[in-house]
Amino acid sequence: MHSESYWLDTAPAFTGAQSGALPDQVDVAIVGGGLTGLSAARALAMKGARVVVLEGGRVIGEASGRNGGHCSTGVAQDYVALSASLGADRARAYYRAYESAVQTVVALVEQEQIACDLKRNGKLKLAAKPLHYEGLARTCELIRREVDADVELLSAEETRAEVDSAEFHGGLLQRNGVQMHIGRFGVGLAHAAARHGALIYQHTPVSDWQANASGYRLNTSKGSLQAKQILLATGACQHGDMGWYRRRIVPVGSFVIATEVLPQALIERLLPARRSYVTSRIIGNYFRLTPDNRLLFGGRARFAMSDANSDAKSGKVLQAAMVQMFPQLAQVKVDYCWGGLVDMTSDRLPRAGQHGGVYHSMGYSGHGVQMSVHMGQVMAEVLDGKVEANPWRELSWPAIPGHFGKPWFLPMVGAYYRLQDYLH
Repeated sequence: MHSESYWLDTAPAFTGAQSGALPDQVDVAIVGGGLTGLSAARALAMKGARVVVLEGGRVIGEASGRNGGHCSTGVAQDYVALSASLGADRARAYYRAYESAVQTVVALVEQEQIACDLKRNGKLKLAAKPLHYEGLARTCELIRREVDADVELLSAEETRAEVDSAEFHGGLLQRNGVQMHIGRFGVGLAHAAARHGALIYQHTPVSDWQANASGYRLNTSKGSLQAKQILLATGACQHGDMGWYRRRIVPVGSFVIATEVLPQALIERLLPARRSYVTSRIIGNYFRLTPDNRLLFGGRARFAMSDANSDAKSGKVLQAAMVQMFPQLAQVKVDYCWGGLVDMTSDRLPRAGQHGGVYHSMGYSGHGVQMSVHMGQVMAEVLDGKVEANPWRELSWPAIPGHFGKPWFLPMVGAYYRLQDYLH
């Protein structure tokens, strides 16, 4: 069984990385070579800026290449709760930001002709309990009334026709969603950024930076360079001079398995619509089929950080959950098992803007595939002076009390969420 991400293991190599010395000076230094950083680099380079991407490992090697591959409309919070807490106008604006983000991904794939198996399949949220179905019905009604008429509530019978499992009591279908091979998309995006003139350095971690009269001096493992502006696109990075951000982001492990290739007849019985699926439990699961007909099945599994031991333990939890949901897969072999870190904010909404003159975009809270790509383009506009382009600009970002970067409280959070799943 492979311990690497399926997406990274089956992606083509990125051949556009720089191998020489760092440039002496650039307009923008982007810290992080995931989807946010690469999207921003492409957009800034297309504006004529001299841009460098500084990635500590390989491009898309962390969260951008280790996720479930879902790209669909839908904020991380329940829309009813979001509207109640922030008001209808802001909830509508945030929903539309995610709606626009999906279209940003589609447009970029088409413009750059990235071969990444793009399919327009939508997302189905599955009610794990009758009470959850009632909640989805309220959510569907409010979304249809306020922001998106193209959502549909499916009955238990209609849901069973889509997902051949006895576990679910109905579902909420959102049609504005796509699937793609995230590894191929990410490498294609990196090549596109390089074609437009961005300089991309892999295995070049940034240790710190200092402000000066000309902008900032960044120190890296390959020397230093001068930049007029910095964009941090690091997600839940645990390295470098990121203490202010670590106090505001909780790195939560998310784990994924991928089966062996499934027979076509079995796929037609299990998941004939081939959508992206997510369950309604707090500690739930997400799943979809890969382009080569594997079932990719993920979730929090255990509230723990990702490492080799934790990934293996979580993989066993996920396999048991998969077989409970689909007894038809009891004898199916698991070929891949991996983990990664989700950059969670306390309210599960992204944060983008600047702190101390340095720009940032992160905190996508498990909905990063589309929003990271979208916010890369948005931050290119923000760095160009168009602050109003940022949909998250009005959100404050206080530190999380008692959190200094290491999430010591994750086991307690997991226990609380399991209790909530049991009670509700």
